[in-house]
Amino acid sequence: MDQLDMHTNASMRKRLRADKRFKLYGLAAISFALAFLVFFFVDIIGKGAPAFQQAEIQVTVHYSEAAINNYNKAVDKEYKHLVSKAWLRLVPNQIAGKPELLGQDYEEWVLAENSVDQYLKGHEGHRLKEKNQRLVDQMKTDGKVRLVFNSGFFNSGDSKLPENAGILAAAIGSVMVLLLTMLFAVPVGVMTAIYLEEFAPDNRLTQVIEVNINNLAAIPSILYGLLGLAIFINVMGAPRSSALVGGLTLALMTLPVIIIATRAALRSVPEPIREAAYGLGASSLQVVWHHVLPLAMPGILTGSIIGLAQAMGETAPLLIVGMMAYIPDAPGSIFEATTVLPAQIYTWSSESVRAFEERTAAGIMVLLTVLLTMNAIAVKFRNRSENTW
Repeated sequence: MDQLDMHTNASMRKRLRADKRFKLYGLAAISFALAFLVFFFVDIIGKGAPAFQQAEIQVTVHYSEAAINNYNKAVDKEYKHLVSKAWLRLVPNQIAGKPELLGQDYEEWVLAENSVDQYLKGHEGHRLKEKNQRLVDQMKTDGKVRLVFNSGFFNSGDSKLPENAGILAAAIGSVMVLLLTMLFAVPVGVMTAIYLEEFAPDNRLTQVIEVNINNLAAIPSILYGLLGLAIFINVMGAPRSSALVGGLTLALMTLPVIIIATRAALRSVPEPIREAAYGLGASSLQVVWHHVLPLAMPGILTGSIIGLAQAMGETAPLLIVGMMAYIPDAPGSIFEATTVLPAQIYTWSSESVRAFEERTAAGIMVLLTVLLTMNAIAVKFRNRSENTW
């Protein structure tokens, strides 16, 4: 008896030690994941925060005939390398729009050139030419340089000059593409799932369809780009690089995710609810429309949001259909060439100029903010409509 008790106690202590080890492994995994997440956000915020500030310098602007023919004449010679070319190019248009400016000189705050911006932000390893550095230091002493909120990052499109590059065109393109993806993928995906789950007969054809849907949810996204190129551009003749092509391509990619999630949500509705509705004389369509679908809606919303969030962060399919082009202006319709935020971020990340590095991180911050906001709103609506039984 004593030996049995000793064996039982030893076995119990062994199980308890194994349980403690398992808990420690779990805590270690969670701690590692949290540490990685904190490092990621600290790194992204640290790199991207400077992009939300932009350097400006105060100079005398000459609205003269010479400035119309050569915009470099709009400022004194020693300042022309400190002022952004993007701002100087606007001077002839300003004179054309306001003829009363012609012949006038004004002290104005203007957009500073990229090297000046980086120097004033104190980035290590970034130096101006000695002459320009002395001039900028003197202007700093005189209060003629400043760092202001970079509104141009949000209200201008892409540019080859980093100090003038913004996300407006990409943001509008992303909204158009996402709306088109939602418009096509969600209704088709939900209706397909309802038919397969509630109405379709269980035969070889439906089994083949189900297997293919599950396989389509797992294939590389770039293949959907090839499919979109073949169908929407080569066959249907849709404009290349347009939001229409991008939205339809991402809709194809999102469909399997929405179908699978919707079917899982429909299966979660208890069978007695269907039986009670049938017992009261409801038709099959009434049972689904009035009883099953409302109860499954939280799960359907969750699956749809997951699919749309995945689509919003995709770049590979859009690369194939030509949405990686340089787009400085926001599109006016779904048929015009456009780009999206992930593609814009990818383009900036491949640039060698340091200022594009901080804009890349800032673009990631904006994209993450949008995705987290979308998910927070979705969770709120889902919780409000969630039913328990």
